[in-house]
Amino acid sequence: MTLIRFEPLREFDRLTDHLESFLNNTTSAFNTSASLPKVDVFETTNTLNVEVEIPGVKKEDIKLTLEDNILTIQGEKKVDERNDVQKTFRCERSFGSFKRSFTLPVDVNPDKVNAKFENGLLSITLEKYEAQSLSEKTIELK
Repeated sequence: MTLIRFEPLREFDRLTDHLESFLNNTTSAFNTSASLPKVDVFETTNTLNVEVEIPGVKKEDIKLTLEDNILTIQGEKKVDERNDVQKTFRCERSFGSFKRSFTLPVDVNPDKVNAKFENGLLSITLEKYEAQSLSEKTIELK
């Protein structure tokens, strides 16, 4: 008999993947917007980096905001005009607007943000605030 190791976190990930797939299905009655884009957030020594997959979205249809260390990415994937189509046999791509907001895990400088959009990949580089060492200060009592 072969023992199979039970990994509850992996099973939970599978369950959330199935639930997300169901909610993002274009035939679902719950689908009111485009699928949420997939996001990677990682840091280097001096920067926090965010990469977002948003294929089929035009650069001018993307809006980025940073307020109180919350990064918001919003946009819209518009439906292609198909005037000569008589019948659609399958439509699995999602269209519509999306919005994702993230509280950033480190403090960043809002004046030092760079964003680049190329081949459906949005890359955002945010410069981290340098941690300032707090020196001890003696407070005079009056």
